[in-house]
Order: sequence, then structure tokens, then C-alpha cells
Amino acid sequence: MNRLPVLGVELSTEESLSLIRGKTSDEHFERLLRTRNSRLLRDIAAVILVAKPSSLFVNTGSESDREYIRRRALDNGEELPTRYERHTVHFDGAKDLARDVANTRILYPGGRRVAMVNTYDRGRGVEELRELFEGVMRGREAFVSFYLYGPRGSPFSLYGVQVTDSAYVTHSEELLYRNAYRDFVEKGEDVEYMLFVHSAGERDERGWSKNTDKRRIYIDVENSTVYSVNTQYAGNTVGLKKLALRLAVYKGYKEGWLAEHMFIVGLKGRGGRLTYFAGAFPAGCGKTSTAMIADTVVGDDLALIHAVNGVAVAVNPEVGMFGIIDGVNPADDPEIYSLLTNPEVEVIFSNVLLTRDGEVWWRGKPEEPREGLNYAGEWWPGKRDEGGKEVPPSHPNARFTLSIRHFPKLDPRIDDPGGVPLSAMVFGGRDSSTLPPVLESFDWNHGVVMMGAALESEKTAAVIGQVGVTELNPYAILDFLPISPGAFTELHFRFAGKLRVTPKIFGVNYFLRGKDGNYLAEKRDKLAWLRWMEARVNGEVGAVKTPVGYVPVYEDLREIFDKHLGKEFPEGLYEEMFSVRVLNYLGKVERVYKAYLEDSDAPPLLFEILRDQERRLKDAGARYGPVISPFKFDKA
Repeated sequence: MNRLPVLGVELSTEESLSLIRGKTSDEHFERLLRTRNSRLLRDIAAVILVAKPSSLFVNTGSESDREYIRRRALDNGEELPTRYERHTVHFDGAKDLARDVANTRILYPGGRRVAMVNTYDRGRGVEELRELFEGVMRGREAFVSFYLYGPRGSPFSLYGVQVTDSAYVTHSEELLYRNAYRDFVEKGEDVEYMLFVHSAGERDERGWSKNTDKRRIYIDVENSTVYSVNTQYAGNTVGLKKLALRLAVYKGYKEGWLAEHMFIVGLKGRGGRLTYFAGAFPAGCGKTSTAMIADTVVGDDLALIHAVNGVAVAVNPEVGMFGIIDGVNPADDPEIYSLLTNPEVEVIFSNVLLTRDGEVWWRGKPEEPREGLNYAGEWWPGKRDEGGKEVPPSHPNARFTLSIRHFPKLDPRIDDPGGVPLSAMVFGGRDSSTLPPVLESFDWNHGVVMMGAALESEKTAAVIGQVGVTELNPYAILDFLPISPGAFTELHFRFAGKLRVTPKIFGVNYFLRGKDGNYLAEKRDKLAWLRWMEARVNGEVGAVKTPVGYVPVYEDLREIFDKHLGKEFPEGLYEEMFSVRVLNYLGKVERVYKAYLEDSDAPPLLFEILRDQERRLKDAGARYGPVISPFKFDKA
């Protein structure tokens, strides 16, 4: 591997062995030697030289190693016990509760500018990191772990190595990913891996990262290395999560495959057939709940998609879930709720309320919250902050981490090295005024642009910033792109050239509001949209052709609501949901067009599709007015 020196430190193999030997027991020294990977030894030694941990724990993924990691997370206060042995609670601290977009930067030589991506000069970035990491692990144990980013034996899987002084981060990764120590031992120097270096930094008396003003998440894509420091929130620290996604997107861009922020699920149809869908949603927009109501689940968050014999196939690089817990309740989310309340299922809860009697509470639990500890410290009913604002008992971005292996709907093909064939891709956001609950694109290119590249959504608490502001979030992956959205769009156009049949592309929107300001759809209605998409993919239902894409025929939806949800679907509600709001949609097209004018990588085809969309809308508006009933259009 031609990796550049980690933290700017270049060491010989002999120097590396000497540094490692001084920080490990005989057993753990031998564990590293068995990897027979000289580059790995030099990378780890560089971290030791700069960060100066007191000792090194080499994690093989054995049950005894995993138990040690769990115990260390409790011993050092990163996790707190609950009344259930397998349930623990982690608090990130009041200033470290979400992904830090502003301080997450892609390192490029010379700080090359990339549209809509926060870049930084690699040389300056490494210098800054060298200073921030100097002695940062002093007095602490560092954990070295090895992971697969995909199924074992799959040609699509990647490898990763995490070096961190956080037992919580290591504990999280053991739940989320396949441990790959044995693969490193078997493959030796042949393993090409991503490297993730993390430190929580100085921690205060409550165990929280203290210097959050010096929080940095720097991603060196050309070097397949990610550094994060002075943060504990998993989205900033767990290497193989969204940090690895950026590296995978870059690798896929160079090699012609897709790394997507998508769930992978199976939907059953007539005769027991199983049709696979992938779907991308910004955080807090219904992604996990959509995955959970599907018939089978391959994965809830990420997908690596390759073209194999003209078919798009997907693998889930993970085997766990790091999901938003806020609002999860027994009525709307019975599968997840039952897992989270099962004492036998290992769960790390983060930024919830831990009551004095050891119970975990989050918004969605039927009982009332009681005094205890939360992300801001001591909590009691009616507590207010310094500004007089009431402090909620559980944070809106509170999370849970657990293994997907417990999920009763787990698809057995989660470990299939060949992946699953995709019949459709779904893009969804939070839009209160424009898009209908479900919409099918005219074709692949139209869907790539209007459902993917043009995806807009209101911000949620998963990202530091102003909640509720609508922003362009192409493919629900903007925060994780190391390349411009225009280049990512060009990759999707290029990828289709490898396929005999392209997956259908749909847009969904669970957050459309009516004239009274209330949501038009209920939470469980998403099952109806999924059933319609499955039937549509398999040619069992028709559609109404509107200027913006295909929408369901009313009679088909009425039947689906009756069969699958056991309720009526009024014609008036259908009309309000699926009317084309011409002016709103034209505003969206213009906003997106202007945004991509700033992206020098945006392909001409993107602008052609946007202008065609604009023309169709203007023609329909001139004929039917600013709000057009779906009954005005012909069935396709």
C-alpha cells in the first residue's frame, strides 16, 4: 500500500516494532506481528509516537476481547450501567451531540476547491492534526481493531483499521461491523485498508470531550485515512460509519461503482417473490422506520452497489444499526421498540435519559420521564436552561446502537458475498409543501436528477445547525461527499451504462402538509407507498403521468390501503396529496439549477433534464392552473 506517512511521521519497520513493543504485552505484540503487514505496523507506531498512549490493546474480536472492551467502557465512565446488564448509556456532552459539518473537511493537496464540499489543504491539515494529536492519548489505553466493510469473502468488501482511545467507539464498532482480525492474519501484506485515528481528547469531570472548539474530523481521501479528535459523538468518531462512506464514495468514483447512503430491503409480492429496494433519506426523515416495515432487511443505512453481468447488486457494509431513538414507540415502531426494551439484546443508548433507578427513557416511551441524568447533566421534570428554555429529558438526536442480527426480519442474504439484485432506488426528504408521498421518475436519468441530485430537505437535530431550514441535500449524502454532487451525478449516469436494466427510481415524502398545516399522511401510511412501488416495479399496476413523474392511480391506492392497512383512503385526500403544485415545483427547479451552476463538474445532461422539467411544468400550469389535480392527467 502506498499510504503517505500518518500524521506526517515516517518510521522504519525496526523503529515501529520498538515503539509498539514498548506499549504492549507479549500477547498483544504477537497479535500485531501475526498480521505480517509492515505498513500497518508503521501506521500504528506513528500514532503511538505522536499521541503517546500508555498502552495498546489489540482487539481480535474474540468474546473475551469484546467483554474486556465493554468493561473498559464502564470502568472509564464512557458508558454507564442500567438495571439491565446488556444495556448501557453513553453521553456525548451538551456541545457534542451531532455531526460537526463545519469542522469536517476533505483534505486535498493545495486545498483544491470542490463545489458544496468543505475542503482543506492537506499539508496544513496534517500540521494541524499533528499539533492536536500531540500527547492527546497520554495516560490512556489505545485500542486497535480490524474490520470488514462488507460481507466476508465478497469482492465488494473493503477493510478498515481503527485506532482510538475510546472504549465506547470500539464497543460501538464491535456491534456495527464484522471483525476482520483473522482476514488480516490470513492476507498479510495483501490487505489494502482504510485507517481511522481517533481521540476523545481531554475529558472534563463528567467524562465529556472538553475542547470541542478544537473538534476536527479530517478525511484524507487520497490516502484512505480519517482523523477525528476532541469529539465522542459516534457520527464523528466511529470510523467505518459515515467516515468510511466518504472514502468508499471516492474509491467508487475512481473505479465506476456506487457507495450510497441507502438502506437495502426486500419487499414481498405475489407468489412469495422478493424484490430488493435501496433507499436514501437524510437523518430524521423516516429512513430507519421505512426499512423496519419492509418484509426483510439487508441493511438500514449504507450500500455498496456494483454492476455484475448488467445487474445492479448491493451489499450492506455493516451488520448493526446506529439509529435515531427519538419518537420510537410501541405503536408505530413495534419491531425496534421490542428490541430496545429486550434485556437480552445488547444495546448502547446515547443521549437519552437515565433515571435514578437505572431505567432508560426517550421520547416515545409510554410512561412519563423521571429525574435522572441526561446529555446536559442532572435532569428533573420542569428543568430549564440559563435562558429559561425547558430542557427536554432526552435529546432529539438521541441514538441506539445494536447488532442487526437480533432483528426478526433480517434477510439471510445479508452475508451473501455476491450481494442482492436491486430493482429500485428510493429517495426521500422532509418537504412540507411540494412533493407528493410517492412519485416515480420517467426513467433512470430523470430520477437521478430530480429525485437524487435535486433532493431538498428540512434540517433535523442530527446535524449541528438551525433545525427546520430547507437545504439542498443531493442523494441524502451531501455531508458525506468527498467529490462534488455534479461529479457524483456524472458517476450515476456513467454507472447506468454498465447495466442491462436500470432500477426504477422513486421519490417519497412523508411530510407533506395540508391546508390546515397538519401532515396529510399518517406514520404507518408509508407501507402503502412501499406496496405500490413493489407492484409498480413488477408491472402489476398502472400510473398517472404527470409533468413531474408517475403517481399512483387512485383505485390502486384505495385497494392497497384497504388490504394492507385496513383503512379507507378517501378520494379527496388522494387528490390533495397528489396534486401538482406548479409554482412550488418551479421554485425548486430554479433553486437546484442555480446551485449546480456553481458546480463545474455538473454534466450538461443534468441541466437539460432540469429545463425539460421546467418546460413541462409551465405548459401544464398554463393549461390547468397553479395547482393541478391528478385526475386531470391521463393514466399511463
